[in-house]
Amino acid sequence: MMTKKVLLAGESWVSTATHIKGFDQFPTVTFHTGADALLAALKGGPFDVRFMPAHEAQRDFPQTIEALSDYDAVILSDLGANTLLLHPDTWIHSKTTPNRLKLIREYVRGGGGLLMFGGYYSFQGINGGARYHKTAVEEVLPVTCLPVDDRVEVPEGFTPVVTGAADHPILKGLGGDWPVLLGFNEVTVKPGAEVLATVTGEYGSLPLLVTGTYGKGRTVAWTSDVGPHWLSPDFVAWPGYKPLFEQMLAWATGA
Repeated sequence: MMTKKVLLAGESWVSTATHIKGFDQFPTVTFHTGADALLAALKGGPFDVRFMPAHEAQRDFPQTIEALSDYDAVILSDLGANTLLLHPDTWIHSKTTPNRLKLIREYVRGGGGLLMFGGYYSFQGINGGARYHKTAVEEVLPVTCLPVDDRVEVPEGFTPVVTGAADHPILKGLGGDWPVLLGFNEVTVKPGAEVLATVTGEYGSLPLLVTGTYGKGRTVAWTSDVGPHWLSPDFVAWPGYKPLFEQMLAWATGA
């Protein structure tokens, strides 16, 4: 299989803390990434993944369809719409810049693959802050985002329910016994999209894994996470973790 190029944007954050010890206090700043398990699983396989952390994506995410088309698939994971809309030239210098959400729509229409993975800044996100509802990216996705905070926290865990055919290219070899997940983004399925897996009936059998098409391109929505905190350690250790995400990418790129 020929190597496919993939751009993974998002999955990073900076945390600040204030430590108070009696009269004294001091601040600390730490940088974190949430894609380590996914990148390790995909390493050495048929996909050449460029990881673009969120703070780099604001400036470096492609601004032309030509640059975007260098990739066979784009993954948006825990990356709010504002990061792509507000390039530093616009945010700081009030200059016009390309609308990268519209560029993604054009990219998929022309045959590119788009995958959105869940998280606090995916779909509509925490406090509605991811803000993909009524955007060009939502138009492309196989699901519609809620206009409000769409997180569903499941601290007790739920076991995914596989609803697609066992021989579907994304589900092949995975069986129906998947480890628990601890949360997901609530979305609604668009007409014509295919639901391959859902959450449990207790949580309304809401969509977990959905595929669709837009123009000449293919799209995938995975409404839970790729790492902490919604993805349990058991899910990361599951032998199906690597093939699940590899097969999502293979399907999205037509490999």
